[in-house]
Amino acid sequence: MFLPVCVSADKLNDQREAFLQAEKYLTEKNETGFFEVSSSLTDYPLYPYLRYQWVKEHLDNSGLMLAFLSDFKNTRYAGALRSKWLDYLAEQGRWQDFARNYLEDESSGDDCRWHWAKYQTGQSEQAFSEAKRLWLLGQSIEKYCQPLFSVFEKSPLLTQDLIWQRFENAIENNHVEAAKTTLRLIKQPERKKAETWLQLHQKPDLVTDKRYWEDKTAQTGRLFAHAVKRLANADLEKAIIVWDAKRDDFQIEKPVADAVERKFGLALLGKKDNRAYSHLSKVSEPDEETRSAEVRAALLEQIWQHVNTAISGLTSVERQEPKWRYWQARALQETGNKQQADTLYKALATDRSFYGFMAADTVNLPYKMNDSPVKVSDEAIKRLSDETNFKACWELKWLSKDLESRRQWQFAIKNLSKEELLIAAKLAQQWHWDQQAITTLVKADYWDDMAIRFPLNYLGEVQSSAEKHSLEPALLFGLMRQESMLDKNAESSAGAKGLMQLMPETAKRIAQTLHEPWQSDADLFKPELNIHFGRYYFKDLLSRFNNHLAVAGAAYNAGPSRAIKWLPTVSAIPADVWIETIPFKETRKYVSTVLSYAIVYQQRLKKGSLKLKNLMRDVQPE
Repeated sequence: MFLPVCVSADKLNDQREAFLQAEKYLTEKNETGFFEVSSSLTDYPLYPYLRYQWVKEHLDNSGLMLAFLSDFKNTRYAGALRSKWLDYLAEQGRWQDFARNYLEDESSGDDCRWHWAKYQTGQSEQAFSEAKRLWLLGQSIEKYCQPLFSVFEKSPLLTQDLIWQRFENAIENNHVEAAKTTLRLIKQPERKKAETWLQLHQKPDLVTDKRYWEDKTAQTGRLFAHAVKRLANADLEKAIIVWDAKRDDFQIEKPVADAVERKFGLALLGKKDNRAYSHLSKVSEPDEETRSAEVRAALLEQIWQHVNTAISGLTSVERQEPKWRYWQARALQETGNKQQADTLYKALATDRSFYGFMAADTVNLPYKMNDSPVKVSDEAIKRLSDETNFKACWELKWLSKDLESRRQWQFAIKNLSKEELLIAAKLAQQWHWDQQAITTLVKADYWDDMAIRFPLNYLGEVQSSAEKHSLEPALLFGLMRQESMLDKNAESSAGAKGLMQLMPETAKRIAQTLHEPWQSDADLFKPELNIHFGRYYFKDLLSRFNNHLAVAGAAYNAGPSRAIKWLPTVSAIPADVWIETIPFKETRKYVSTVLSYAIVYQQRLKKGSLKLKNLMRDVQPE
C-alpha cells in the first residue's frame, strides 16, 4: 500500500504529536504556546490547516488575511478563509474591500452582497441588471438583498409589469410574505386584483364563489387555474370536479392548462390512482418529469398500448436509457410482439443494471458483469500519494479527522483529469477508503472496476450474520453498498448511522427486543453491531411483508407505514410494475439499486444462487 512519504517515520510521529499539542493550545487560547509549537511544523502537511485555525480568529487584520491568501493560495483553506473574511467585510459594510477581494464563480450570480458591492463601487448598471433578475424570482428578501432591492425599487427601471411578474412568481412558488410586500407596490385598480389573487391563494376553497369570476380575461384564467392547483393540495377530488366543470368558462392559455393537468396527474400518480394517465397525457409540452410520469401512469393502469404511446413520447435520448428500453420490450411482449420484444431483451441483457438483469432473466441469458479493472502503475500511485494535497488527506485520515479528511480529498481531486482520477481511485482503494474510491471512480466516469465499486470489506461479519438467519450475504452487501458505500462512519443528515444506516431509536428498540446491551449512539459505528442490528431489522421487515424483498426494501428506505400504503388493494401486481410505480423517486431507485447490487455481490462472492426473477414474484394485496 502506498502511503505519503516526506520525512522519516520518527519525525512524522513527532510532528503529529506537536500538531495535536498546537491544536490544544489553540483551544486554550494560549497563543504563545501555539506559536512556539507550530513554528516547528512548517514542513508538516497539515501546517496550512493549523495556521488557518489561528488566522480565522483575526478577520479584522487585513494584512494577515492577505498574507495567508497569498502564502497558501493552493490549499483548501484559502477558499475557506476568503469566505469567512468576505462575510466579515460584508457585516462591517466594507464594500470596497469586499469587491477588491471577491472571486467570481458559478455562485456569484445569486450573491446579493457582490451585486451590492458593485453598486457601492460605481457599477450601478451591472448591479441593477442582476437585481432585476433576482427580484423577479419572487422569493423572500434575504438580509443582503434588502439594500440592493431597495434602491432598485426606487429606480426608473421598475415598472408595474415587472411588479406583476414578481407578484405572480411569488404566488406560484408559495412565497406568501414576498407576495404581500410586492402587493404594496401595485397601483390601484390593479392592486384589488392582486389582493383577490392572494386571498384565493390562501383560501382556495373560494374558487367556487362566483363573485370572483365576473371577468373572463386571460389574467382571471391564470388566477382560476392557480386557485384550482392550490385546492388540489387540500382536496384533490374537489379540485378536479371544479376544473372539469368551469375551465371552459375562462380564457386559459395552453401552458396554464397544462400546468393544472400536470398537477392532477402527478398527484394522482402519487396516490397510485389509475386516473393519472388521462391527465398527464393531456399535457401538450411535457417536461422530462412529466414524460416519465406518463409512462409510469400507463404502467399503473397496466394498459400496454398506453405504455407504448407514452414511451413514444419520450425523447430519443431518453428512450435509450435501460429503464425505458426494458419497458418498451415489456410492452411489446404484452401486446403479442414476442419476437421484437426478445430482440430488445437480448440487447439489453448485456447491461449491468437492474433492467439488464431482468431482461437477461426473461430470455434466459447469463448476467453480464463487464468487469474491467482499472490499470495504473505503482509509480503513478506513488507520485500522486506524495503530492501535498494527498499527504494532507492521509494525515487527516490518520488523525481520525474524518470530515476534514473527506473535504480535503474532494479538494485534492477537484481539478484532476479522468486519467488522474483513476489513479486517485486506486490510491483510495489501497488506503481502504471505500467511499472515496467509489465516488472518485464515478467522477472519472468509469463504472467497470467491480473490486473498487463493490468492495468486500466486513465479509466475515456479513457472512456470519446472514448465514445464521437464512439470508443471502449478497443481500446484506447490497443494502450496505446502497446505504453507506461500506463506510462504517457514515452518518446521514437525519441521523442514521453506520454501515446499514440505522436510526438510533430503531437500534435501541432492537437491542431491547434482543435483550442486548446498549451504551450509546456511537455503538452504531461498530461494524459488527451495526450489521447485526441491520440484519435483524431487515429480516423483521421481510417477515412483515411476506418475505418480499422489493417491499421490504421499500420499507427499509421509506418506512413500513408507507410501504403498506403502496401495497395493492384489490389484486396482485407484477413486481417490476410495483417497483416502477412506487410514488417516491428515491425509493424507486433505492429498491431497484439494492436488488441489482445483490446480483453483483453474488458474483463477487462467487455464488450463483440468486436470480432476480426469483426475487420478483407478484406483490400481493395486504
